[in-house]
Amino acid sequence: MSARFKGTHRGVPLQRIYYMAEQLKFELVTPQRKVVSEEVDEIIATGTLGEFGVLPGHAPFLTSLKIGELSYKKGGAAYHLAVNAGYFEVVNDVVTVLVDSSERAEEIDLERAKRAQARAEEGLKSVSQEDKEYKEMEFALQRALIRMQVAAKAAR
Repeated sequence: MSARFKGTHRGVPLQRIYYMAEQLKFELVTPQRKVVSEEVDEIIATGTLGEFGVLPGHAPFLTSLKIGELSYKKGGAAYHLAVNAGYFEVVNDVVTVLVDSSERAEEIDLERAKRAQARAEEGLKSVSQEDKEYKEMEFALQRALIRMQVAAKAAR
């Protein structure tokens, strides 16, 4: 939110007009590439403490993201992405998202995601919960399920 002053009396503003940005500047970056760099209306993401949304004028904050779906709206259209763990920051109507990996819904190979799901499920059956590989298999299963969920939205 920004302020603009209209006149002063002895250095005191007579009128303060507040206006909010109409859109957010959204940047989503992975170590390999810049996935999104656009002006958007709204962003919804999955943080480690739950799902949250951001609109123009949102208070500054920084949070961590877990494996999940990130969606944004622009001009009435909704866009969906599968994201791996990372960070989400809002400052002055600029949203910066840094994640390990991300795919747009239309980029996801559904058959590959199904194969990854099958491998992860088999892997979970073959290792005990105490084994360090068990957690890795759980994350792989989560990623596969999210990728399939997001890919289904591209088919609509």
